[in-house]
Amino acid sequence: MRKPIGNVRVAIVKLAVLCGLLAAGPAAPADQAAGDGWSSAAPREEISPKFSRRDDGGRDGKGVLAIQAGGREGVHGCWTRTFGVTGGTWYRFEAFRKAAGVDCPRRCVFATIEWRDADGKRVPFGEPLVRGYLERARPPAGPEYPADEETSDGWTRVAGTYLAPPKATQARVDLYLLETPGSVEWSQVTFAATQPPAPRKVRLAAVHYRPNGGKTAADNCRQFIPLIAKAAEQKADLVVLGEVVPSACRAGKPADVAESVPGESTKFFADLARKHRLHIVLSLYERDKHLVYNTAVLLGPGGELIGKYRKVTLPTSEVESGVTCGRDYGVFQTALGKIGMMICYDGFFPEVARNLTANGAEIIAWPVWGCNPQLARARAIENHVYLVSSTYEPPTSNWMLSGVWSHTGDLLAQGEKFSDVVVAEVDLSRRTLWPYLDDFRAKVERHRP
Repeated sequence: MRKPIGNVRVAIVKLAVLCGLLAAGPAAPADQAAGDGWSSAAPREEISPKFSRRDDGGRDGKGVLAIQAGGREGVHGCWTRTFGVTGGTWYRFEAFRKAAGVDCPRRCVFATIEWRDADGKRVPFGEPLVRGYLERARPPAGPEYPADEETSDGWTRVAGTYLAPPKATQARVDLYLLETPGSVEWSQVTFAATQPPAPRKVRLAAVHYRPNGGKTAADNCRQFIPLIAKAAEQKADLVVLGEVVPSACRAGKPADVAESVPGESTKFFADLARKHRLHIVLSLYERDKHLVYNTAVLLGPGGELIGKYRKVTLPTSEVESGVTCGRDYGVFQTALGKIGMMICYDGFFPEVARNLTANGAEIIAWPVWGCNPQLARARAIENHVYLVSSTYEPPTSNWMLSGVWSHTGDLLAQGEKFSDVVVAEVDLSRRTLWPYLDDFRAKVERHRP
């Protein structure tokens, strides 16, 4: 049976709202206003939630802007306020929210900021846009999406620091309740000029080398000594090595070559990390009691084991060899930033990189025997992460490459021949802005299913 056309139209409108296409925001007259400038609004009266406010209560007794759906589906409304701004100045937004009965807070209770001129029209970003796409008249900036940060005592901090576009004289802040039968309270909302964020420049290195299959794990590991030294000479902060380094190109089933983590191989590379004061990622077969995993380890510049990741998606060969799949998508805070790891076959599936990104990864280190390089590009673009791959394939195979992939899916550095160590410097504080898509990484959590 075909669905009624009306239902299809409603679905299209909902999708447009979630994708930011209705960037002008709620257009219905405000049904409440206050002397502090906050008013309530909804796009249509029939889907408007209930608005209320208290001057006491809230977080630290700072008052509450509340929105309640009352158990109704499909409501859409926000508290809104316009702040005066000076173009070219940095601003810090911060608010705290407490949701109840909301299944997916990241999509349903969030804040946006829109830059406008004195006439209330949206203005273009002052920051550079990605080149080579939709290069016509510079489009107006879409909404900013401040990120959810830490949660304590039931309150979640929602915050972001932004550069006001040169032509902006206003910033409109909207605090949403969208597509949920639940409710939200907003408290301690601030928007004020601030200092520019400090640059966060890091140097990412990919090693392009295939071990020659020594007699022992130690033989394989020792072949990387000059390569890590070469990375250190280039002032690398993070060095990514290939898949199952200690056993690559050696005889033996995974269960025969597996070792503990930490163990002899991780100690070997931990010593190199400590010697050169850098981070190292590699994979190896790990034995944990009766189980064997394909595990990536992240070693810190002090030689410490910062974290490990067990390969989630296993090819047939590993399944048949009795390797066990991992279950977690750990992301580790380091002095460089937030680092996630995936291994080889993981790259064929969007869920792995997406889960790492959802957990905060800014950089994904990828030991990979082989994969379609177009998927490396896709994983970088769809998640706006820096991807550092180390493979055993030569470029002539027209398969996976060793290199550093940017937010736009471009190779910033690529290994051409074995024993190459390539380095790219990136600034994690600098966001990537696309024409019409704006800061897509900030949208991912608000818009993804």
